[in-house]
Amino acid sequence: MSKMNNFDVQSTFCVLCGRTDDCPEKYGEKRTYVEYNLTVHYYCLLMSSGIWQRGGEDEGVDGFLITDIKKEVNRAAKLKCNICKKKGASIGCVTPKCKRSYHFPCGLQRECIFQFMEDFKSYCWEHRPVQEFVDKEPRGASQCTICLDLVEHLPLYTVLKSPCCKNAWFHRECLQYQALSAGIFFFRCTVCNNKDKFQKEMLRMGIHIPERDASWELEENAYQDLLHCYQHCDVRRCLCKKGRDYNEPDSKWEIKRCQYCGSRGTHLACSSMKSWEQNWECTECRSIFAESGKITGKYSKRKKRALATSEKTNGTTCLLEEPPPKSPRQSSGSPRSFLLQSPKIMCQNLSPCSHLERPASGRVTMSLSSVMSNRNWFLSLRPKHLRERRREVCNILKELKAQVKTKTTRLNINAENIWSSALKGFRQRIFSPTNTIEVNFSNCKNRSKTNTAASKHHFFQLLMLHLQNSSLFEGSSGKNLSLDFQAVKENLYFEAGKMIAVSLVHGGPPPGFFSKTLFNCLVYGPENVKPTLEDVADVDVAQTIKTIKHANNLSSLQSTLQDCCEFLAAAGCLRPVTALCDKNVLVNDILISHVIKRITLPLESFRQGLNTLGVLEKMQMHPDVFSSILCHKPERLSAENVCDLFTIHSSSDVSKDEGADFWMGYLQDVESGESVVTFEDILLFATGSCYVPSIGFDPEPTIKFLHIRYPIGNRLLNCLELPITKTYQQFKNIMELTIRNTIRIERE
Repeated sequence: MSKMNNFDVQSTFCVLCGRTDDCPEKYGEKRTYVEYNLTVHYYCLLMSSGIWQRGGEDEGVDGFLITDIKKEVNRAAKLKCNICKKKGASIGCVTPKCKRSYHFPCGLQRECIFQFMEDFKSYCWEHRPVQEFVDKEPRGASQCTICLDLVEHLPLYTVLKSPCCKNAWFHRECLQYQALSAGIFFFRCTVCNNKDKFQKEMLRMGIHIPERDASWELEENAYQDLLHCYQHCDVRRCLCKKGRDYNEPDSKWEIKRCQYCGSRGTHLACSSMKSWEQNWECTECRSIFAESGKITGKYSKRKKRALATSEKTNGTTCLLEEPPPKSPRQSSGSPRSFLLQSPKIMCQNLSPCSHLERPASGRVTMSLSSVMSNRNWFLSLRPKHLRERRREVCNILKELKAQVKTKTTRLNINAENIWSSALKGFRQRIFSPTNTIEVNFSNCKNRSKTNTAASKHHFFQLLMLHLQNSSLFEGSSGKNLSLDFQAVKENLYFEAGKMIAVSLVHGGPPPGFFSKTLFNCLVYGPENVKPTLEDVADVDVAQTIKTIKHANNLSSLQSTLQDCCEFLAAAGCLRPVTALCDKNVLVNDILISHVIKRITLPLESFRQGLNTLGVLEKMQMHPDVFSSILCHKPERLSAENVCDLFTIHSSSDVSKDEGADFWMGYLQDVESGESVVTFEDILLFATGSCYVPSIGFDPEPTIKFLHIRYPIGNRLLNCLELPITKTYQQFKNIMELTIRNTIRIERE
């Protein structure tokens, strides 16, 4: 194959499209062959309608023979582009009877679809494939999970919807860059990690997925730094004569790293440690624990009364008090250890209000059968039960709101940098969670909207959305805390917990993204929680655990452990395995180490922040109730719950029933998709919030029917004033015109 020329390829024209652009992301690699006096974009060649790969991969241009390329150039020279009106249009729409031809760059500009698979078909802007959109799908906008900017839920060329995740939307440009970087082996849905179904749909919609490894895998020594272990003695007085960097394994001069941060070390002799001692904490991590000691102690005492261990009572296995924190771990074969570790009867699945019995001694016990029947309480909650529990949450949060005073604290928020501005506001000296919060958007053009309930609702909505997608959490739907040492150092986990607590009490949206494991760690304590494989967000770690779990013989298990010995050593789970049954205990220990022990510091900090205004204490008192808003997404608005949300009031000259039928009929049209307005739009128009706060609205939303021309949303009173009309069609037209234009103007 001929060699590429080394001169400036910018000065050469592609023989197919006639352009000099050198943009591999859009047009493919631009290749110049001096021997044949030929320059061509790879995508222009690939999508041309009259040429096929008749040679081997080492012949011509990736299998396209030079003679065939010249014939294609001659053929295209006779065809005029339907877009730029110039000759050389080598690509045609494959739809029968469609005569449109165009250059590849012109086709991109006109939003044509090029399918980089099978026969490499091309479709013009009129016949291109489109994604199916269900009429009842929620409209509006959500975050593109690649660039984190908003993407509107509209059937546009620039917008693509995931085929495997209902609420995953992307920018086309973001997906294309992701595909070029990840390659065919790693390109998958960023939300659910689906590969086959996702790639098939993206190829159909014109995303080019190159058949090569990911760009980060091709970089030489890309992971070299990860193999480096910290080896330096950081104690104030190092006793080693050979220096602080000297490390001699299995001796007193072996360097041990901090078990929490791993970024500090000590010689065994310098910290008076024995060779068999595994745990050592640096002064920085120890100081963090010391600062949180009081709260930890209080929680341990309170939990000690409520939790349980095992004992035999009249032949029935029961759960009783836990041992002190310093008690040594009992063997996996003991009955007590089984009760504490079995996923079917973990305390994470218990609720103080369910199946509890109080014997004469006053001691709280729980029967094994009761626990077994209650193990899936997170997953079995039906919408009706969720609704009832959310009403209970509303009452509890209203009790907590009694602490809030009339004194106000103003937060100046930049919506484009929500996290930094929120962090600055929460850390200002005058901020107090017991003060009434007013929000002023500093980059808002419409100043009349500032310092209103609408601004506060919008602020908390943006803040919760940012936290859900921040580096403080990991996972797809149900999220756990991640380990970010910089965030620990800056105390960001505390601030995140504080923000969620303040949001709940001050009228923000329910988070709804906590995993079952995270919720149980907060409520029952991490030592009483049994993590599962679903809690592991790291794909490589999850695959390692799966391989260990599914080993079917001892030799394959030992081979797997040998391959991942460094990972097991870092997790503190490296041990000799002599029987296949040992893998179950090993898997449990790995899960506990990776999901819980690894995030001990972030979890403790997050718990302290979440206890702002007493929210965590209420969670521990009412776990079933709070799980409905922390672990479950808010209920989708419907005609029924919007009708229940608004109370119809009669006025002096209009009866209560006059106009109510039109209102109910309009809600039914919105629900069935026969309206351009959504329930969120109606709620935003009336209250300034597009969601129902966990604490509810104050005052409660009302409706009045008046002799007025257009509907009015009184957001100070949460009152929706509706006009009396002669016909339903007049009522619907006026509602849609007013609400749609009002929302559009506010968004602009």
